[in-house]
Amino acid sequence: MNMVKRMRHAVPALLLTFWSASAFAQPQAALQPGPAPESAEPSFGADLELDDPSGQSMRSFHEALRRADAGEDQARVIFYGASHVAADFFTNVVRQRLQARFGDAGHGYMMPVRPWRSYRHLGGPVVQSSRSWTALRVRASTREVDHLGIAGMAVDAESASAWGRLDTGSASAARFVVQFLLQPDGGSFDLRVDGERVARVSTGADAVGAGTFPIDGLEDGHHTLEVRARGDGPIRIFGVSVERERAGVIVDTMGLNGARAVSLLRWDEEVHQTYLRRMDPNLIVLAYGTNESGDDGHAIERYETELWRVLGRIRGTVPNASCLLIGPSDRPMRVNGEPVDRPRTHEVIEVQRRVSRAFGCGFFDLVEFGGGPLSMVRWSESEPRYAQRDLVHFTGRAYVRLGEVLHNAMMAGYEDASE
Repeated sequence: MNMVKRMRHAVPALLLTFWSASAFAQPQAALQPGPAPESAEPSFGADLELDDPSGQSMRSFHEALRRADAGEDQARVIFYGASHVAADFFTNVVRQRLQARFGDAGHGYMMPVRPWRSYRHLGGPVVQSSRSWTALRVRASTREVDHLGIAGMAVDAESASAWGRLDTGSASAARFVVQFLLQPDGGSFDLRVDGERVARVSTGADAVGAGTFPIDGLEDGHHTLEVRARGDGPIRIFGVSVERERAGVIVDTMGLNGARAVSLLRWDEEVHQTYLRRMDPNLIVLAYGTNESGDDGHAIERYETELWRVLGRIRGTVPNASCLLIGPSDRPMRVNGEPVDRPRTHEVIEVQRRVSRAFGCGFFDLVEFGGGPLSMVRWSESEPRYAQRDLVHFTGRAYVRLGEVLHNAMMAGYEDASE
C-alpha cells in the first residue's frame, strides 16, 4: 500500500558514526501536568459548525482521513496558535479522537529539550534537559526575522554539557525526524535511542539552511531519544517529529504563549517553507486573535493586511492543504474595576471571518462557542468553573469541551461525502 508520507527530500551530507554507548546519566525531574478530564459537562460550550460558505474548506483533510481509514497513508494536522494551543488541552482531545477512529500515526512535532519551564505536551511524551541551552522563540515585540524552524522556537547550545531527552511515555514511536539549523562553522551533536548512540550529526554547511535527520526502522513502541551537543561549535535544534510507520493521523501542536498571527512572518521564510513542504500537512489550523484583541494601538486595517500575508504564505507553500482559523476567545476588559465587553475582539473576529472566506478556509468563532460577550465573567464564577480568573483562558474541563466541539465541526460533512 501507499504507506506513510516520508521526507523524500535529500538529506544534507552528515557525518555519521554508529556504536554502543554507556547508560545515560539520570536527568533532573521534569514537570508533568495533571491529566485533563476525560469528558466535560454538556452545560458549557455551544455546538457550532464551521463558518464555511463554500462547504469545501475541509475537503483535502477529509480526503486524507479516508486514505488513512483505508490503511493507505497518513493524515497530518498542524495547529499554530498562542496560549490556548500551547496548553495542549483541546488539541490533545482532537488528537485522541482522530487517532481513535483513523489510527495513531505518532504523537507529532515537539521539542526534545525543554525551551521553558511551562512547556508541555499531553498524551504521553515527557521532555527533560540540562540547563546548558539557550531557548529562542518569536516574540510579539520583535521586528527581526530569525531562523526558528517550523514552530517559531529553537534551542541553541555550544557546551558539551548540553543534553535533552524525549521519553515517549505511553505514546508509541517507530521513527524520529530531527530538525536543526545548517550553518557555517556549525557544531555537531550525538543522537541516542534507548541509551544507544546511533548517529553523530554535523550541522556545518556553506550556507544557512534547514537540516533534517531521520531515524528509521525502530521497533514500534516506547522509546527515548537523546540529543547531546559535542561542544565543537554552535548547534541549533528546532524540534523532532515523533512518528510511526503506519497509516493514521498525526496532530502537531505548535503553540507559543503571547504569539500573534503575524508572528509567523517573524521567522525565516525559506526555512519555514522547507519544513512545511516536507511535513506536507493536510490541514493547517491558525488559532490566534486573543492577544491581538488587546493591541488597541495596532490599526485593525494593518492587522487585516498582515493576516492576508500570513495566509498567503501558507497557501503558497502547501496549496493543497485545508485550512481553518479559530478566532479569539472572549476577553473582557475592566473599566473602573468592572468587566466590560472589548470592542476590538469583534473587529478581529470579523477580519478573520473575511480573510478565511477569501482563502477558502473554515472559521470557528470561539466567542460564540463560549456563550458570547462577557461569557468569561459568567464562567469564571460558575461552579464548576469553566474560565480562569484572568478572563482570558478556559479551565481544563472547558478546553476538553472545546476539543469535542471543534472535532465535531472539523468532521462535519465527512460521512455525507463518504456515501
